[in-house]
Amino acid sequence: MTVASNSPPWRLRRRTAVGVRSGTRTAKKRRAHERDGGGRGDGALAAVFIAPAMLGFLVFLLWPTLRGVWLSFTRFNLLTPAEWVGLDNYVRMVNDPLFWESLWVTVEYVVINIGVQTVAALAIAVLMQRLTQSAVLRGIVLTPYLVSNVVAGIVWLWMLDTQLGIANRVIGALGVGHIPFLADGTWAIPTIALINVWRHVGYTALLLFAGLQAIPNDVYEAAKVDGASEWRMFWRVTLPLLRPVLAVVLIMTVIGSFQVFDTVAVTTLGGPANASNVLQFYIYNSAFGRFQFGYASAMSVALLAVLSVITVVQYRLTRAGRTDLGQ
Repeated sequence: MTVASNSPPWRLRRRTAVGVRSGTRTAKKRRAHERDGGGRGDGALAAVFIAPAMLGFLVFLLWPTLRGVWLSFTRFNLLTPAEWVGLDNYVRMVNDPLFWESLWVTVEYVVINIGVQTVAALAIAVLMQRLTQSAVLRGIVLTPYLVSNVVAGIVWLWMLDTQLGIANRVIGALGVGHIPFLADGTWAIPTIALINVWRHVGYTALLLFAGLQAIPNDVYEAAKVDGASEWRMFWRVTLPLLRPVLAVVLIMTVIGSFQVFDTVAVTTLGGPANASNVLQFYIYNSAFGRFQFGYASAMSVALLAVLSVITVVQYRLTRAGRTDLGQ
């Protein structure tokens, strides 16, 4: 049985409108609550998780960087208080031929290392994608990266020894004279670059392989229907769509290559005759060998500026923030 309401029609309409508005406000509050991560508690929890990384960033990166910039304007040798000298260290750096020689040696290393490493890593990544995606193969490719730079440098130093190294034993057995890989100025930097290529190429290949996994198979199937060969698909499909990932990988590897130090320190010590005296090793010798911390800081700031410019230029030229998948 239905009970008729004694309320006037206008009051019923008002109650209905109020209910609709209330329901709308509730829905908006619920959506805002979900958009904000469920409340203020999540923000506090996120801050707790971020705090250790933020503390490490402030203590081990930001503060040393700021102190290094300040020390670059001083004369400091650990034994006496830092003395403000203004731009003297930078003037000395510009007029220091050994600084420019070290910078040129570093650029030579970077060109060889990045060129060979990028081509080899891209080839390995494409072969893994097109032929096999075995997890065992990926583990084998990554194995050299698990070895530290110091250990890798010592092992290769023994293997490439001019008289006793196994590499020269094999070369001698082939009828070729012994090659002083790490004892000759012509061979030192290319050899060090190839040692680091051997260690890092697997990691770089896996980064590029991950980027290849993001390319839809439909694109390759459409190219095959159009009669494109594997080589043509690589140039017209794979490279354009892999460009954002390849650009980021290049930025990372270039920055890492400019910071080469440990391989040089355990193999050549910057020799022979400064032929492998890369900029990082020169900075280290200036600071901890001659105790010229102010001058070493100035060179470090200069290297930071060079890397910043190179990174920005690379990012702009390669359009790393854009992708061709949506075009």
